Amino acid sequence: MNRSFSDRMYYALIYKDRWHYITGGLEYTIIITVCALIIGLILGSLSAIVKVSYPNNKKNPGLWILNFIVNIYLTVIRGTPTVVQLMIMYFIIWQSGTSLQVAIAAFGINSGAYLAEVLRSGIQSVDRGQMEAGRSLGLSYGMTMRKIILPQAFKNVAPAIFNEFITLLKETSVAGYVGIQELTKGGDIIRSITYDAFPPLLIVALIYLVIVIGLTQILRVIEGRLAQSDLR
Repeated sequence: MNRSFSDRMYYALIYKDRWHYITGGLEYTIIITVCALIIGLILGSLSAIVKVSYPNNKKNPGLWILNFIVNIYLTVIRGTPTVVQLMIMYFIIWQSGTSLQVAIAAFGINSGAYLAEVLRSGIQSVDRGQMEAGRSLGLSYGMTMRKIILPQAFKNVAPAIFNEFITLLKETSVAGYVGIQELTKGGDIIRSITYDAFPPLLIVALIYLVIVIGLTQILRVIEGRLAQSDLR
Protein backbone atom coordinates (compact mmCIF):
# COMPACT_ATOMS: atom_id res chain seq x y z
CA MET A 1 0.00 0.00 0.00
CA ASN A 2 1.37 3.38 -1.02
CA ARG A 3 1.86 5.85 1.81
CA SER A 4 1.21 9.55 1.57
CA PHE A 5 4.12 11.98 1.63
CA SER A 6 3.28 13.05 5.19
CA ASP A 7 3.29 9.42 6.36
CA ARG A 8 6.66 8.81 4.71
CA MET A 9 8.09 11.88 6.41
CA TYR A 10 6.60 10.77 9.74
CA TYR A 11 8.22 7.35 9.56
CA ALA A 12 11.51 8.86 8.40
CA LEU A 13 11.77 11.49 11.14
CA ILE A 14 9.21 11.37 13.94
CA TYR A 15 8.66 7.64 14.44
CA LYS A 16 11.04 6.31 17.11
CA ASP A 17 12.81 9.72 17.12
CA ARG A 18 14.69 8.98 13.93
CA TRP A 19 15.36 12.69 13.52
CA HIS A 20 18.23 12.16 15.97
CA TYR A 21 20.18 10.58 13.12
CA ILE A 22 19.90 13.87 11.23
CA THR A 23 20.73 16.24 14.10
CA GLY A 24 23.56 14.03 15.33
CA GLY A 25 24.97 13.81 11.83
CA LEU A 26 24.74 17.58 11.40
CA GLU A 27 26.73 18.05 14.61
CA TYR A 28 29.55 15.84 13.32
CA THR A 29 29.48 17.64 9.95
CA ILE A 30 29.93 21.03 11.61
CA ILE A 31 32.68 19.79 13.94
CA ILE A 32 34.66 18.24 11.09
CA THR A 33 34.22 21.29 8.87
CA VAL A 34 35.28 23.89 11.44
CA CYS A 35 38.24 21.91 12.81
CA ALA A 36 39.43 20.97 9.31
CA LEU A 37 39.25 24.59 8.18
CA ILE A 38 41.43 25.67 11.12
CA ILE A 39 44.02 23.02 10.23
CA GLY A 40 43.75 24.01 6.58
CA LEU A 41 44.39 27.67 7.37
CA ILE A 42 47.50 26.78 9.38
CA LEU A 43 48.92 24.43 6.73
CA GLY A 44 47.89 26.75 3.92
CA SER A 45 49.52 29.78 5.55
CA LEU A 46 52.80 27.95 6.18
CA SER A 47 52.84 26.52 2.65
CA ALA A 48 52.06 29.90 1.12
CA ILE A 49 54.85 31.61 3.08
CA VAL A 50 57.34 28.98 1.88
CA LYS A 51 56.20 29.35 -1.73
CA VAL A 52 56.45 33.13 -1.61
CA SER A 53 59.80 33.20 0.23
CA TYR A 54 61.63 30.61 -1.87
CA PRO A 55 62.12 32.59 -5.15
CA ASN A 56 64.15 35.25 -3.31
CA ASN A 57 66.13 32.77 -1.20
CA LYS A 58 66.91 29.88 -3.53
CA LYS A 59 70.40 29.47 -2.07
CA ASN A 60 69.00 28.72 1.38
CA PRO A 61 69.21 24.88 1.69
CA GLY A 62 66.61 24.70 4.45
CA LEU A 63 64.11 26.72 2.43
CA TRP A 64 64.87 24.60 -0.65
CA ILE A 65 63.93 21.46 1.28
CA LEU A 66 60.75 23.06 2.62
CA ASN A 67 59.76 24.23 -0.85
CA PHE A 68 60.37 20.73 -2.22
CA ILE A 69 58.16 19.21 0.50
CA VAL A 70 55.43 21.80 -0.09
CA ASN A 71 55.46 21.15 -3.84
CA ILE A 72 55.01 17.42 -3.28
CA TYR A 73 52.25 18.09 -0.75
CA LEU A 74 50.34 20.38 -3.10
CA THR A 75 50.77 18.09 -6.10
CA VAL A 76 49.68 14.92 -4.32
CA ILE A 77 46.73 16.40 -2.43
CA ARG A 78 45.35 18.45 -5.32
CA GLY A 79 45.87 15.57 -7.74
CA THR A 80 43.96 12.86 -5.86
CA PRO A 81 40.28 12.55 -4.83
CA THR A 82 39.33 13.60 -1.32
CA VAL A 83 37.61 10.30 -0.55
CA VAL A 84 40.75 8.36 -1.52
CA GLN A 85 42.86 10.55 0.78
CA LEU A 86 40.37 9.94 3.58
CA MET A 87 40.51 6.17 3.15
CA ILE A 88 44.30 6.11 2.91
CA MET A 89 44.50 8.14 6.12
CA TYR A 90 42.05 5.82 7.88
CA PHE A 91 43.14 2.39 6.66
CA ILE A 92 46.89 2.92 6.16
CA ILE A 93 48.44 5.97 7.81
CA TRP A 94 46.53 6.59 11.05
CA GLN A 95 45.01 3.28 12.07
CA SER A 96 45.21 4.07 15.78
CA GLY A 97 43.15 7.27 15.52
CA THR A 98 39.40 7.54 15.96
CA SER A 99 37.26 8.05 12.88
CA LEU A 100 36.58 11.65 13.86
CA GLN A 101 40.28 12.44 14.35
CA VAL A 102 41.16 10.84 11.02
CA ALA A 103 38.41 12.74 9.20
CA ILE A 104 39.43 16.09 10.67
CA ALA A 105 43.08 15.48 9.77
CA ALA A 106 42.30 14.26 6.25
CA PHE A 107 39.95 17.12 5.40
CA GLY A 108 42.28 19.63 7.05
CA ILE A 109 45.26 18.45 5.00
CA ASN A 110 43.14 18.53 1.85
CA SER A 111 41.83 22.01 2.57
CA GLY A 112 45.34 23.28 3.35
CA ALA A 113 46.54 22.40 -0.14
CA TYR A 114 43.85 24.54 -1.75
CA LEU A 115 44.11 27.37 0.75
CA ALA A 116 47.88 27.50 0.15
CA GLU A 117 47.37 28.81 -3.38
CA VAL A 118 44.64 31.17 -2.23
CA LEU A 119 46.83 32.64 0.50
CA ARG A 120 49.87 32.77 -1.80
CA SER A 121 47.93 34.96 -4.20
CA GLY A 122 46.80 37.07 -1.25
CA ILE A 123 50.37 37.58 -0.04
CA GLN A 124 51.53 38.47 -3.53
CA SER A 125 48.71 41.00 -3.85
CA VAL A 126 50.17 43.03 -0.97
CA ASP A 127 52.43 45.83 -2.20
CA ARG A 128 56.12 44.92 -1.92
CA GLY A 129 56.74 48.22 -0.24
CA GLN A 130 54.98 46.88 2.84
CA MET A 131 57.74 44.32 3.35
CA GLU A 132 60.44 46.89 2.75
CA ALA A 133 58.79 49.28 5.20
CA GLY A 134 58.64 46.60 7.88
CA ARG A 135 62.27 45.64 7.41
CA SER A 136 63.34 49.30 7.48
CA LEU A 137 61.68 49.59 10.90
CA GLY A 138 63.93 46.83 12.19
CA LEU A 139 61.41 44.00 12.04
CA SER A 140 62.61 40.55 11.04
CA TYR A 141 61.26 38.87 7.92
CA GLY A 142 59.03 36.60 9.99
CA MET A 143 57.75 39.43 12.17
CA THR A 144 56.98 41.57 9.12
CA MET A 145 55.16 38.70 7.46
CA ARG A 146 53.13 37.96 10.60
CA LYS A 147 52.34 41.53 11.68
CA ILE A 148 52.02 43.36 8.37
CA ILE A 149 51.74 41.13 5.31
CA LEU A 150 49.51 38.26 6.45
CA PRO A 151 46.71 40.44 7.94
CA GLN A 152 46.41 42.30 4.64
CA ALA A 153 46.63 39.05 2.66
CA PHE A 154 43.82 37.46 4.67
CA LYS A 155 41.67 40.53 4.08
CA ASN A 156 42.29 40.36 0.33
CA VAL A 157 41.33 36.69 0.03
CA ALA A 158 38.65 36.50 2.74
CA PRO A 159 35.87 35.74 0.20
CA ALA A 160 37.94 32.92 -1.33
CA ILE A 161 38.59 31.45 2.13
CA PHE A 162 34.89 31.59 2.88
CA ASN A 163 34.16 29.80 -0.39
CA GLU A 164 36.61 27.08 0.66
CA PHE A 165 34.64 26.76 3.90
CA ILE A 166 31.45 26.16 1.91
CA THR A 167 33.20 23.63 -0.33
CA LEU A 168 34.67 21.85 2.69
CA LEU A 169 31.24 21.62 4.30
CA LYS A 170 29.89 19.72 1.29
CA GLU A 171 32.98 17.53 0.95
CA THR A 172 32.48 16.14 4.46
CA SER A 173 29.54 14.16 3.06
CA VAL A 174 32.03 11.37 2.21
CA ALA A 175 33.14 10.97 5.85
CA GLY A 176 30.71 8.08 6.14
CA TYR A 177 33.23 5.96 4.23
CA VAL A 178 35.24 5.66 7.46
CA GLY A 179 32.27 5.04 9.72
CA ILE A 180 31.41 8.57 10.82
CA GLN A 181 27.72 9.27 11.16
CA GLU A 182 27.77 12.71 9.60
CA LEU A 183 24.74 14.32 8.00
CA THR A 184 24.64 12.27 4.79
CA LYS A 185 25.35 9.05 6.66
CA GLY A 186 22.56 9.85 9.10
CA GLY A 187 20.12 10.13 6.21
CA ASP A 188 21.42 6.87 4.77
CA ILE A 189 20.86 5.08 8.08
CA ILE A 190 17.23 6.20 8.06
CA ARG A 191 16.91 4.96 4.48
CA SER A 192 18.27 1.55 5.48
CA ILE A 193 15.73 1.33 8.32
CA THR A 194 12.64 2.51 6.44
CA TYR A 195 13.58 1.19 2.98
CA ASP A 196 12.43 4.57 1.68
CA ALA A 197 15.21 6.74 0.27
CA PHE A 198 13.24 9.83 -0.72
CA PRO A 199 12.36 11.46 2.66
CA PRO A 200 15.78 11.23 4.37
CA LEU A 201 17.76 12.19 1.27
CA LEU A 202 15.40 15.10 0.60
CA ILE A 203 15.87 16.33 4.16
CA VAL A 204 19.66 16.00 3.97
CA ALA A 205 19.76 17.88 0.66
CA LEU A 206 17.54 20.67 2.04
CA ILE A 207 19.72 21.05 5.14
CA TYR A 208 22.86 21.37 3.04
CA LEU A 209 21.06 23.83 0.76
CA VAL A 210 19.85 26.01 3.62
CA ILE A 211 23.30 26.08 5.23
CA VAL A 212 25.03 26.94 1.96
CA ILE A 213 22.50 29.68 1.15
CA GLY A 214 22.98 31.12 4.64
CA LEU A 215 26.77 31.06 4.33
CA THR A 216 26.55 32.61 0.87
CA GLN A 217 24.53 35.50 2.29
CA ILE A 218 27.13 35.98 5.01
CA LEU A 219 29.82 35.97 2.32
CA ARG A 220 28.02 38.74 0.45
CA VAL A 221 27.89 40.83 3.63
CA ILE A 222 31.62 40.27 4.18
CA GLU A 223 32.41 41.22 0.57
CA GLY A 224 30.29 44.36 0.92
CA ARG A 225 32.06 45.46 4.08
CA LEU A 226 35.47 44.76 2.59
CA ALA A 227 34.56 46.82 -0.47
CA GLN A 228 33.48 49.71 1.77
CA SER A 229 36.69 49.55 3.80
CA ASP A 230 38.75 49.66 0.58
CA LEU A 231 37.02 52.95 -0.38
CA ARG A 232 37.97 54.67 2.88
